[in-house]
Amino acid sequence: MTLDQANKLIQSCAGQMNARYEKTVFDEWAVISMKDGKGQLLSYTGPRRKGFQENFLKDAGPLLTGLIGGGQHPGDFEFARQNPGTAYEAFMVLGSGLFLICNNTVQSMDAIAKDPQWLSAQVPFVELCDRVREDPLEV
Repeated sequence: MTLDQANKLIQSCAGQMNARYEKTVFDEWAVISMKDGKGQLLSYTGPRRKGFQENFLKDAGPLLTGLIGGGQHPGDFEFARQNPGTAYEAFMVLGSGLFLICNNTVQSMDAIAKDPQWLSAQVPFVELCDRVREDPLEV
């Protein structure tokens, strides 16, 4: 899939997750390229574009190992349960060296998951994973 197609799927996923959760699950969605050990922001939706770029390494926290370690396949994902504040909650592999960062700049994943609506909000996320497995992002 193209970046434009991926962005449309991500936007749809975000809307569906928020509707099922009955509030915002992730207020930051960013597509990044991690090639040759360097991160490049390809697209971003959220409240702090500049802060996202400036604080990438710090905010990646425990997810950084997965972002630079390789070995994942399109559609694979990882959550960081206790990342407070602007630290990222999750990433999904979109393609070779390409990732979707999902973040809630207010709540940790633990706090999000305590809400019973979280179970139904996961469905669109898993559906997005399946779509990415079928047609990975290429840039």
